[in-house]
Order: sequence, then structure tokens, then C-alpha cells
Amino acid sequence: MAGAEEDSRELFGVGVRAALEAWPALQIAVENGFGGVHSREKAEWLGGAVEEYFFRNADLELDEVEDFLGELMTNEFDTVVEDGSLPQVSQQLQTMFYHFQRGDGAALKEMASHITQRKCRVRATAVTTARETDEDDADSVEEMEVTATSDGATTDGVFPQPESFGPDSQTIKEEDIVEDGWTIVRRKK
Repeated sequence: MAGAEEDSRELFGVGVRAALEAWPALQIAVENGFGGVHSREKAEWLGGAVEEYFFRNADLELDEVEDFLGELMTNEFDTVVEDGSLPQVSQQLQTMFYHFQRGDGAALKEMASHITQRKCRVRATAVTTARETDEDDADSVEEMEVTATSDGATTDGVFPQPESFGPDSQTIKEEDIVEDGWTIVRRKK
């Protein structure tokens, strides 16, 4: 029995690392050195820290996992994740841990394989633009241009969504952007 538990634990670790390596927010933070000169080492350490967090806290709620990941990203990479990916990654990790607790090595292998296959490579580059103000002074605005590649295909600024949106998803139309920069968001009917 100990051998099966060891295998299951190892598969859980592989799954955790696969989920973190496929996480665009972490990829961007590491690639751009948000964690300093040791960003890659911190990302590797993060896998072990997440693994250990699950082993020490067997009955975690989804929001606890989200908070833990968010805290690690903030503390280690000076990154506040606001792209909606924290709940997705947390759910993947929690599902993998559920399979680990049940000793379901086949499901762990399948999840890790599925995540690895869906993984896309992301690259973010800073773009500086000048914007005119009312006083005719130019303010420097820094934006991020994101490029995602998956299976050799490149998509600029668009990430493949893991889940399709339903008929009541939100869309933004040009006429919904008002003069002061706010956007009106309406539901489809």
C-alpha cells in the first residue's frame, strides 16, 4: 500500500507542477523577472510549497486555495492576479488533490496530461505610448501586449478560454465605451 501512496503522491506533484507551468499569470511573472533574478527558482519552489500546503491542510475550501496562491504570487512575484485565473487554477489543484486522496492515480495522470496538452506559451512585452492630456502635456502610459502560442499557433492578446461562455455571457460593444474611459457592460438576451 505504501508504494501506491508514493506513486499517487508523485503523480500529485507532477500534476501540481503541470498546472502551475500552464498558468499564464505565473509564466508572465517568471519570464519578466517579477520575482527578481531568482524568478525561475521561485516558480519551482512554488510547486513544492503548493504540494506541501495541500498535504498539511487536507480539507481545504476553494477560496482558501485561491487566497494562498494569490498571497504567494503577491509576496514572491510582486504580482496581483486579476485575470480570473486564480479560481481556475485553484479548482484544478483541488480536483487533483481529491484524486490523490482517493488513490486514483489514473485520474491524476489523465489530468496532468490534459493540462500539459492544453498548455500555451505566453509572452508579455511592455509597450509605452504617449497620450495627450488637456494641458497638451504627454503622459507616458505603460501597457502589456500579450502573445499566446499553443500548438505552434500565435494569438495576440487573446487566450484560449478553458470553458465556453453560455448565452448570458457579457460582451462589450464600441458604443458601450463612454467618453471618460468607463465601459458599460450588458448581458446578452
